[in-house]
Amino acid sequence: MLKNIDAILFDMDGTLVDSMWVWSSVDEDYIEKYNLTVPEDFLQQMEGKSFTETAQYYLDVFPTIPLTLEELKKEWCEMALDKYIHDVQMKDGAEQFIRRAHGLGIRLGIATSNDRTLAQQTLEARGISQFFDVISTSCEVKKGKPAPDVYLEAAKRLGVAPEKCLVFEDVPMGILAGKNAGMKVCAVDDDFSRCQEARKKELADYYICSYDEIFESAYEVL
Repeated sequence: MLKNIDAILFDMDGTLVDSMWVWSSVDEDYIEKYNLTVPEDFLQQMEGKSFTETAQYYLDVFPTIPLTLEELKKEWCEMALDKYIHDVQMKDGAEQFIRRAHGLGIRLGIATSNDRTLAQQTLEARGISQFFDVISTSCEVKKGKPAPDVYLEAAKRLGVAPEKCLVFEDVPMGILAGKNAGMKVCAVDDDFSRCQEARKKELADYYICSYDEIFESAYEVL
């Protein structure tokens, strides 16, 4: 998996950390607070969207929410930050894999649809921020996933060619973003996208349930 790879780019939510439940909790709070009726394809429509695109989608679908785009994003960050810092845990084997990859001289980056502050503070709270050379967010590029923009931007900041990058992702839209960027992609198992497992395996080059699975093969190759 790591042969001829100079950089590894991680999506964050559901890929590097078990955090999808945070946003389910935020959704539930908003649905109750504003007595919202959720469309059937609600979650599917949000998949891959940037933090800003998701907030705008919310306001488009629920025009009765009495907040501006920036107010909504700020409130979401305030609601989620404590959970990200204190409750969100890393995926199995992720920290060890990051430390080993960094030790082998592989550049590391984050390419997330989430808010930059949440991403940065999550890495700091988990004690791994020093291993990452770049954080790129979908809010900082033209289009969110499945467009390749956020992954191409992360590779550009690292100074690494796309074909030398390996992406870790948890949902089909993210996998497509990595593939559209011309990168190898490893899909990561996650409770919130397990219903899409077949599609994930179809789209990705590799599939893992735990980062522990790639330790031995990584050393054999390198």
